Amino acid sequence: MKRNTFALIIEAGKEGEFRKTLGRTWEEITSFLDGASADNFSLWQMGTLVFGYCETPDDVCAPETAAACRRIADTFTGCVTWLSRPGEGMRLMYHDFGIVRKNKDLIRHRVFATRLKGDFQEEYKSRHDGLIQARHGETDPGPDSNFSIWNTGRYIFGYDEIDVTMEREQTEEEHEKTVRWETGMLQIMDWITDDVDWLTGERHPHVIKLASHSLNCIQAAKDL
Repeated sequence: MKRNTFALIIEAGKEGEFRKTLGRTWEEITSFLDGASADNFSLWQMGTLVFGYCETPDDVCAPETAAACRRIADTFTGCVTWLSRPGEGMRLMYHDFGIVRKNKDLIRHRVFATRLKGDFQEEYKSRHDGLIQARHGETDPGPDSNFSIWNTGRYIFGYDEIDVTMEREQTEEEHEKTVRWETGMLQIMDWITDDVDWLTGERHPHVIKLASHSLNCIQAAKDL
């Protein structure tokens, strides 16, 4: 399975145009995704930033589908600036895939965005590589799964699927560890989303799920 991501910025005053374009091209987008056997597609908005995620057996924009991929992306010309176009591939900075749940009925998503304060890409990755090493190759049983963090330019995007049946309150020790980690990360990045507003006292945009599509939608239609 290949995980595919892309990101864009909606131009100032163009949010309405962006959403209308999304609506006009949605049938073409979903047809392209179905043709690529793309599953678990989702589109997330945080202020003027938009982040997209999907899973495919092969590259989502393989040579035989690259032209169609570009044509769909070009439909949004004039209302967005691409940070990373579909098929370009962001850099994977961290992963904790754990046990990926195929059934998403009881999944809560956590999607987030930050911006590095400078050229701290390698420092960011080094810190997260340490987390991977600390797991000693063990598979995380949850509640987090399919967790990955991606980089394009100075932007960082995170995608996480959380099994709500396994969630629990943090212990005091776990909370203190979270505070130490997040405080240290604030040395090299600023939050775009509201994930640590509880710590900083600032106000950032909440993440909105704009759209989603999966191969299950096809099967459900066939079963009707």
